[in-house]
This record gives sequence, structure tokens and C-alpha cells, in this order.
Amino acid sequence: MLWDVLIGLDPTLLLTFIVAGLLLNITPGADFVFVSASGIAGGAKIGMAAALGINLGILIHIALAAAGVSALLLAYPASYDIIRYAGAVYLLFMAWQAWNSSDELGQGRAAPSIGQAIRRGFVTNVLNPKTALFIFAFIPQFTDPTIGPVWIQIILLGAIFAFNGFLFVLCLGAAAGYFADALRARVTILNKITAILFGGLAARLIID
Repeated sequence: MLWDVLIGLDPTLLLTFIVAGLLLNITPGADFVFVSASGIAGGAKIGMAAALGINLGILIHIALAAAGVSALLLAYPASYDIIRYAGAVYLLFMAWQAWNSSDELGQGRAAPSIGQAIRRGFVTNVLNPKTALFIFAFIPQFTDPTIGPVWIQIILLGAIFAFNGFLFVLCLGAAAGYFADALRARVTILNKITAILFGGLAARLIID
């Protein structure tokens, strides 16, 4: 059934979906900032662990969308506000940590171990309503009930989105780690910049 649904998807729409997903991934946001900061602070392994955590969060969004959360958000718009404000609070907390971290690059947002990096990446993504909105509202637009169950189509499209996104953030985390030495020389400035970025993202969530 999965194969039948996959070959039934319109190739043009599928390509459009893939391009849109890639554009979302390369646009600097909470996930982008967290992964790059983690790589700079803890090295390539920590950066890639953060990327893994981010992608695990994406899988949660996909599973929820397939289970019908998209319909819930359409019926009860206030549900999105709850997610949005929770994400803003978390971003403000990370901004505060980054602003007050001056001795070690990224200590306020990059975990000291692989396990903690995965957990923080997971939380960062799960509480990122921009990602949730993309998955909940955007993916269903590319489904077609005539070619198979919609939930299966959401799973397939979500898997494609998650795979492409994982490759990107994995490379981002590794690259940030390998170039960390050159960036650590500017530790205080980078901490402040990251704090401002997180604060700005939180403000955007609240204002939007």
C-alpha cells in the first residue's frame, strides 16, 4: 500500500513539496541556531547529536499530524496559540542562558554530553510552532484522498521532509564543530549574538 500511495503522488507537487521543505530547513530559525551553536560549543559530535534531537522532534510533529492534529488546530485555533507561547517561553529561557554565558561558547544552549544535546534538540523542535505549523498545515495540502489513506500520505511526505532536513542539520552541526576553534576566539560576542537571535525568534512568535 505504501508503494501504491508513493507512486500515486503527483511528481510536480512532490518536487514542489521537497523544495519548500529544503527552503524551510536552510532558513535560520530556532533549530538552525541551536544546532550550529551546539556544534561550535561542543564539537562536531555534539552538533550532530543536536541535529538528531531536532529530527526526533520532527517525527513527533509528523506522527501528530497523521493522527489528526491538523484537524484539531483548524477546529480550535487557540491550540496553536498554546504551542506558540510555550515555544516563545522556551526560547526566552535559552536566550537568557546564552546571554549570561561568557566563559564557554554556547554553554547556555549547547549540552555538555551527546545525550543532553539530543534531549535539548528534541525539546527545541517540539516547542517550535513554526515547524509544527509547517507540518500540520502544509503537508496535508499535498495529499489526495483518491490515491490512498491521507494519514499514510502524511507519513510518507513527512518522512521525505525529515530525511532531507536531517541531512542538512547533520552537516550543519558537523561543520560548526569543525570550525569551532576559529569561532571560540569570539566567544563573548557569539554568545550575545545567539542570545539576541533566540530573543528575536521568541518575539516573532509572540507578535505573530
